[in-house]
Parts: sequence; C-alpha cells; structure tokens
Amino acid sequence: MQRTFLLLTTVVLLFCSHLTAQTTLRQATEDLFLIGVAVNNPQTRGARPAEAEQISRHFSAIVPENCMKSAEIHPEEHRYNFEATDQMLAFGENNRQVVTGHCLIWHSQLARWFCVDEQGEPVSAEVLKSRMREHIFSIMTRYKGRIKGYDVVNEAFEDNGTYRNSPFYRILGKDFIRLAFEYAHQADPEAELYYNDYNMANPVKCDAVVKMVEELKAAGCRIDAVGMQGHVHMDEPSVEAFETSILKLAATGVKVLITEWDISILPNPYRHTGANIADRFVYSTQNDPYREGVPDEVMKAWEQRVTELFALFLKHHRHIDRVTLWGLNDGNSWRNNFPVRGRKDYPLLFDRDNQPKAVVQQMIELALKAKTKQ
Repeated sequence: MQRTFLLLTTVVLLFCSHLTAQTTLRQATEDLFLIGVAVNNPQTRGARPAEAEQISRHFSAIVPENCMKSAEIHPEEHRYNFEATDQMLAFGENNRQVVTGHCLIWHSQLARWFCVDEQGEPVSAEVLKSRMREHIFSIMTRYKGRIKGYDVVNEAFEDNGTYRNSPFYRILGKDFIRLAFEYAHQADPEAELYYNDYNMANPVKCDAVVKMVEELKAAGCRIDAVGMQGHVHMDEPSVEAFETSILKLAATGVKVLITEWDISILPNPYRHTGANIADRFVYSTQNDPYREGVPDEVMKAWEQRVTELFALFLKHHRHIDRVTLWGLNDGNSWRNNFPVRGRKDYPLLFDRDNQPKAVVQQMIELALKAKTKQ
C-alpha cells in the first residue's frame, strides 16, 4: 500500500511538473494582470514568423514600439501613414490580444512640422491646440472600439520634478497635458487614458506625477492609469523604491501599468538612468564586456533581478493592470544602442535565437504560486 501511494504521488508530481513546463506566461498571469510586449513592424506584418509565434503564445497584450509615434504615423500635416498600425492591430486581434496605443503626444520622435510654421518658427498656442486635437481625433476615431487605451502624454517631466521644456510646454505651458487628455476623451469616451514616464521610482519625479494626476482629476479629466517605465539596471532603482512609487500612484485612485520593462545587464559607470533617447555616451570595450556571451554567475544575478521585480508586481497585482516588456528578444532591443551605440546587451526574456531564457519558467512558477494565494 505504501509503495503504491509513493508511486501515485510521484506520478502526480511528474504530471504537475509537466503541466507547469507547458504553461505560458500568458496563461500563468491570467486573472492577475495582462502580460504585454512591444512589437515592431516586421513582426506584425509577417516578416518574422518565429518571433510572431512567441509573441502570440506568451503575451496577452501588445503595444507598438514605434509605428504610432507622430513622426511615423503623421509625418506631414495633411498626411497620415496608418498601414503599419493597421497591421499591428490586425495581428493583435487575430491573436486575441489587448492592444494599447503608444503614444499620442510626445516631444521626442515628433513629426518635424508639428510645433512650427513654414518658416520653422514656433506656432501660436491656438494653432498648436488645433493640431493636437486633429492628430488625436484622427487616430482615436479610426481605431475607436478596437484599442483599449492610449499613452496620451509621454515623458512630460524632468527627473527633478519640473516640467520638461518641450515644444508643447514652451507654447502651451502645463495645460498641454490637460488639453491632450480632454481631446482624447472627446475622441473616444470609452478608451482608457494613461500618462507614461521613466524613472518613476525617483520620489521627486513620482510626487510631481501624483500632483499632476490630482490636478487632472480636479479639472474633471479622465485619467485611468500611470505607466511606470521599467528601463532599469542591475543595481538601481531598488525594489523598495519601485514599490513606494507603485503605492503612491495607486493612492490617487488610478491603476498602475509597468511599461517598457527591460533590464540592462551591462555596466553603468556613468550612473545613467531613464530613457531620454537624446542621451549618448562614448563607446568603450570596458562598458561592453559580454560580446562573446554572459558568464553564468552574471546571468544568474540578472535572473534574480528579474524575478525580484516580477515578484513585486505580483504582490501588488490588484493595483497593476499590465506588465509590458519593451521588446521580445535581445537582438532587437533598443538597449543595444542606448545610451552607448554598438554595445551587446541582454535585457529581455528571449535570447537572440528567439528562445525563452530560464527566467521565463521562473516567472511562470511565481505567477502560478501567486494565484494559489488569491
């Protein structure tokens, strides 16, 4: 009898282990939060079928990496280029994925005409308001009912909590944020509306965003969530700082989105943080040590960093609606060229051969354990 019991127990454990090994990230995080990934044009138009298969298998949400930024989707005042966004949306719908838009108003990757007149001089406040409204309405009405929500405004604050001196701010002051949210709600009253920024674990910056959220709500604006970009390094920000910001934002009554998540494994001697794409540093071999591969002990430390942050997201899943990786695999990550062009980084969950790293299974197991505690 005892031998039979032990045999049955072994069979059950092996069966459960097999089921866990077959579980995807998408399945493991179901009922906790959406697990998302930024997609690029070759993936969604069918040019990279192996990558497309992994995206459809493991992720319940997608967001475009570039095709909805104004320089891409609205390159000239009276011309839109919707082809790539249409393909991206069709891809998501075919794979039963939630699609979100990124981003409507951002100072970077901005169409050159957007804030200037024919002479290259800044336009008037009224002209810029009109252009913002037309841009937002054209995009949101086209995809009404198909895109769940939008990053309405992206990266409007400096790390010291002041407003970024962008063309939008110089012409309209901080009201450009309120106007963007008002136009977005008018264009599609059912769409969720988000603010998105990096270095949100910085308490000064987080406090500034909290104040902005409170001001928007006091003005009667709809704002559903704040995106905390996850462009992080091996040693900063701390998990504790990240957690504090999650709770501060949640206390305002909005949901939290973990957006643009990637973890650079490379040295950071210049103590650079964030995602200001204008930042650049000179290449050196000392800052690019893993061209021939990552040592096992370094990869294990990276995996621990991933799982520590993922465990934090699971802990606060009631506040968090979505966790989005900024790209599928190491080969197509923007981190390879930021902030030092030409380095070889390993910041994502899939390797350059498009295979899931060991940490993916660790994340799946953490998510399944979190479900048992609900």
